[in-house]
Amino acid sequence: MNILVTGGAGFLGSNLCARLVQNNNDHIYCLDNLYTGRKENIENLLSLPNFTFLQQDVMEPIDLEVDQIYNAACPASPPAYQKSPTITTKTSVLGVLNMLELAKKTGATLLHFSTSEVYGDPEVHPQVESYRGYVNPIGIRSCYDEGKRCAESLCFDYNREFGVKIKVIRIFNTYGPNMDPDDGRVVSNFIIQALKGEDITVYGDGKQTRSFQYVDDLIEGIWRMMNVSRADFLGPVNLGNPGEFTMLELAEKVLKHTGSRSKLVFCPLPGDDPTRRKADISLAKKELHGWEPKIQLDEGLEKTIAYFKKIVGE
Repeated sequence: MNILVTGGAGFLGSNLCARLVQNNNDHIYCLDNLYTGRKENIENLLSLPNFTFLQQDVMEPIDLEVDQIYNAACPASPPAYQKSPTITTKTSVLGVLNMLELAKKTGATLLHFSTSEVYGDPEVHPQVESYRGYVNPIGIRSCYDEGKRCAESLCFDYNREFGVKIKVIRIFNTYGPNMDPDDGRVVSNFIIQALKGEDITVYGDGKQTRSFQYVDDLIEGIWRMMNVSRADFLGPVNLGNPGEFTMLELAEKVLKHTGSRSKLVFCPLPGDDPTRRKADISLAKKELHGWEPKIQLDEGLEKTIAYFKKIVGE
């Protein structure tokens, strides 16, 4: 098969490419404009005969014969997607439109990477796929939240109107190797600050919660969703670790695993920052052959800290 991964040099995309190239019968096309993706994430794949890197923006149409499309292209951390909110919205909407048109032309299956941010600051906890969300459409996070919500809508409209084969996943907070040390996500922030002996910046009172999923567990869930035997199971489906931790609990674990003496400092909470986030993965466990995360937070942090130690030169 020919497989296209958009955003393939990013954190999630590069980990997915590394999984997919293991099947020598498939050819993997990695498309990325390197806006937030990093070529070093795929450096070890570039020499492989079944891997091709295409430096191109997903907002530009592409003509390629493919059987599967994984649409991961979009800035995903708040600092990255708020840097240019219009680019973020356009990437979500125009990007998925281009990929849907490609899937329509080639008959490929499109798996779209959506996000738990479609739930906004949820009034239902934990979040289930039937919950429609509580999102501010004009806030500083809306470029990402509403862009992803619109992308989901387009996927299902193309399926209903044109018969395009789609799969939609909603990804909860994920961490692990190939994260950009400067991307502003909480796990990478805390680890880098701890390794450098800098103050650890906690926003608000630190009691807001998140579900933290190690990247290998997510990639397994993504692969199962694309290749699920039930062709009529389109999603959306939550992929996340149902463990729920406060920011303070995360900071304490990072300090423990790094042995750092960094101090916690508290900063104002950014606008529209969700207070609670926890994945309900009942649907994924039912439909994806019993999929559920295997790597819990302490083990995953050890692996991620080892990766970042190489980055910061320790």
